[in-house]
Amino acid sequence: MKDNKKVVYWLFTGCILIFIMVIVGGITRLTHSGLSISDYKLVTGTIPPMNEQEWTEAFEYYKQFPEYQKKNYHFTLEEFKNIYFWEWLHRVLGRLIGIVFVVPFLYFLITKQLTKPTIRKSLILLLLGGFQGFLGWYMVKSGLVDMPDVSHYRLAAHLTTAFLTFAYTFWVALDLIYPNRSSIDKGFRNLLRFGMIILIIQIIWGAFVAGLDAGFIHNSWPLMAEGKLIHETVWIEQEPLLMNFVEGKSGVQFVHRYLAYIVVGVILYIWYRSRKLAPEHRHTTAINALLILLGLQFLLGIFTLILYVPVWLGVAHQVGAFFLLAAMTYTLHRFTK
Repeated sequence: MKDNKKVVYWLFTGCILIFIMVIVGGITRLTHSGLSISDYKLVTGTIPPMNEQEWTEAFEYYKQFPEYQKKNYHFTLEEFKNIYFWEWLHRVLGRLIGIVFVVPFLYFLITKQLTKPTIRKSLILLLLGGFQGFLGWYMVKSGLVDMPDVSHYRLAAHLTTAFLTFAYTFWVALDLIYPNRSSIDKGFRNLLRFGMIILIIQIIWGAFVAGLDAGFIHNSWPLMAEGKLIHETVWIEQEPLLMNFVEGKSGVQFVHRYLAYIVVGVILYIWYRSRKLAPEHRHTTAINALLILLGLQFLLGIFTLILYVPVWLGVAHQVGAFFLLAAMTYTLHRFTK
């Protein structure tokens, strides 16, 4: 029989590796390690410097770029080794994910263990994975020219693609676990689709906050700095006005803050609407998981902000977003098929 349990395990393995990749990526960002490796070598890049001479050569190469020249000029070799490790691990995991997706896919394809729909979906997954790798290097390149920081737009594209790749991998696995279609409430399904869109937009602005280091200002809640609902800096950092909300630190944090309330409102409404569905349409476990993860993620966001973004909390907040997206994906799938 095609599309057997081995295929599902393969897809779930991919999901787990992407999850680990997101954690390491979050640590890499929060420790400002992402520009420590300034070149890209597909094969030899998997091997870190193995002796003092190689470490010295890597450090000297790092010194040629803006991050060292403008920000980390005080770094010692030992400090460089610390940031090098996280970026190296991030890249190695990326290569491992590529192998885990490609090699089993070819095996399943050759042994005819995949149906045509699953082959098509798997090819989309491979394209998403390849695109994600390209975006990673495209992001790093933006920090090697003039400024010692990567473009927050490219960071958001890289992170969002990782989240979407996970969500689609999870969706394909769920298609195999639940192959039989059931009757659906189209109105409620469309509400869930809207919730998914809002959540993805929130994730994008979360990446903007990370890319601009906008979590290190206005570190109070529920009001912004100086006890203001909307701080005046939201409007004046960039011109024209709308650019404040995609490039200004205060504006980007403002959007992320108040979009969180919209996410909460939408998911609470989803929960309320679900209670009115017929019993066979309810899938209460999915809805309850979504609600619990929403509350946890909201609290993580508050504490990450008011405690000035400690690395462990920043990573936990990113992981919370990951689990919330997983719960939304599962819920949408259960109310779609």
